[in-house]
Amino acid sequence: MIIKQIPIFFAFFLQAFLLKAQLKLPAIFGDNMILQRDIPIKLWGWAEKNETVHVQFMQQHLKTKADNNGQWHMTLAPTPHGGPYRMEIKGHDQHISLKNILVGEVWLASGQSNMEWTVKNSNNAASEISHATYPSIRAFNVEKSISDIPKQDLKGKWEVCSPATVGDFSAVGYFFSLKLYQELGIPVGIINASWGGTGAETWTSGGSFNKLPAHFRAPYQQTFTGDLQHFIKDNESKKQKYLQALTKDPGIAAKWYTNNTGLSAWGKMNVPQLWESKLGDMNGIVWFKRSIYLPKGSAEKAGSIHLGTIDDDDICWINGVEVGETKGYTTSRSYTVPQAVLKDGENTITVKIMDTGGGGGFYGNPVHLYLEVEGEKFPLAGEWNYKEAVTTQQHDYKEVSPNMFPSLLFNAMINPIVPYTIKGVIWYQGENNAGQAYDYRTLFPNLIQDWRSHWNQEFPFYWVQLANYMAKEKSPEDSDWAKLRDAQTRTLRLAHTGQAVITDIGEADDIHPRNKQEVGRRLALIALAKDYGQKERVYSGPTFKSLVKADNKLVISFDATGGGLVVNNKYGYVEGFALAGADKKFVWARAHIEGNKIIVQADQIINPVFVRYAWSNNPDVNLFNKEGLPAVPFSNE
Repeated sequence: MIIKQIPIFFAFFLQAFLLKAQLKLPAIFGDNMILQRDIPIKLWGWAEKNETVHVQFMQQHLKTKADNNGQWHMTLAPTPHGGPYRMEIKGHDQHISLKNILVGEVWLASGQSNMEWTVKNSNNAASEISHATYPSIRAFNVEKSISDIPKQDLKGKWEVCSPATVGDFSAVGYFFSLKLYQELGIPVGIINASWGGTGAETWTSGGSFNKLPAHFRAPYQQTFTGDLQHFIKDNESKKQKYLQALTKDPGIAAKWYTNNTGLSAWGKMNVPQLWESKLGDMNGIVWFKRSIYLPKGSAEKAGSIHLGTIDDDDICWINGVEVGETKGYTTSRSYTVPQAVLKDGENTITVKIMDTGGGGGFYGNPVHLYLEVEGEKFPLAGEWNYKEAVTTQQHDYKEVSPNMFPSLLFNAMINPIVPYTIKGVIWYQGENNAGQAYDYRTLFPNLIQDWRSHWNQEFPFYWVQLANYMAKEKSPEDSDWAKLRDAQTRTLRLAHTGQAVITDIGEADDIHPRNKQEVGRRLALIALAKDYGQKERVYSGPTFKSLVKADNKLVISFDATGGGLVVNNKYGYVEGFALAGADKKFVWARAHIEGNKIIVQADQIINPVFVRYAWSNNPDVNLFNKEGLPAVPFSNE
């Protein structure tokens, strides 16, 4: 973007000029941007009140006048895909020039951490990045921000996709746009407005959220009284004391990393687990310590220590010697242990963890925590000692977070880009609302309708259903994640919606599955079928249609079977089904395919009434259509 100023030569006029409003565009309009093809393009900005603004784009020449508040708006005529182009915006004595503009498809990508998750942290990152020379794919990453009132602008810039830039793109957004580009051959732009660990409430506008039943608002009324700005002001002095305390960690001063540290004042915690379940919602520094006994002959040998993933930053000592340090919650910790550090018998491991927000502590699979010496692994999962050093709780400081109050992210990260012309929205969120799945039946469709209302456009809205996650269950149990998936599926009742099911590609020990390629591809299948004329393309896995009872069996029919039902099991058994009678006491069931139907039965259930499929946190999934898309979890309760 080039802003040109007509020179002013006289000092008398200089001061008056500086007091004038600047000709300005929102950040979403800039060099390298992509504009939506084939429909009217909204354009807006600010200038001196009543100032005439001229815009030239391709063969279009438009002018308008800023209102008394200095705001101006205009609409460009629909434009076919193409570029690169320039856009010139001129006021009375100021001139903005935008370059390298493309016209194509524009999608807004939003949600929490799995949408925020970057290409550089996904599967095969090095290869994906090295091959990412796609100048017709562009991304705009909205900088994180919160606000208690709707903002008019935000921070961010459009980036051209290349090996130098793609690593920081939303992985789901990138692989979605890549599939569209490969199929359509036209430019694709992704606006990424996402924030990890956030609920649907903070992405909903205040006007919409305040119309919901009172019980939706009640939890926020208990957080603090008064408005957000008053709370922030009162909280600021506590924040400064907390930040100062972080620079004077008592654990460093008292050398808690040494072997002679007394543990009588330390608590005990099983590791791995995020510490919120033990310590409550808090951030800051917590130290962990445990002993491990090594056999005779271990002294002087080199080794390695593996701590899995840690949220957020850590420093590790063994026998008082620092062996490694890592920042960031996405990296699995592995540190080399030099010779002369280990000893025969008792060895003391100390880990200082700094949590900057959200969950804190060790997380991941217990098998990833171990000390290794000459190929022998010594497990480190289990009970550790811990001691709080500096925490937000100690200073009565509450982190100002996006979930503290509804609408904070809508105000700061969505409202400023309304009404930028988009094709539609892709959404990956729900983990943070899993404990309130019934309310999500209202929150999620309300959010979709809210956004469409602000854009005054019933655009396509496609989302990712929650992946499989956590330990397998030995018997059929009720599941918050299954209920949240059900709430997502129910939202398909809204027009122009679609759902990518990924219960087959999650990871039991990681809430952030790394296979974002397939997630993006499945979202793109929906768009290609529904929005880009590929009506024969199969974009969904088998979906429950109906059931009939046949003696002690249930016969289930499906829609979206594509080329037919298939099961990934050499014996032909379909996994993941459970049956119950009228008492709703579920047991695992046997199931097999007959044509395009599934026959389900269980010896313990003589009179089956209810059936569930893939109804657990981490279900067994092996039922697909021939196109490789998994069946949608369901229950007829």
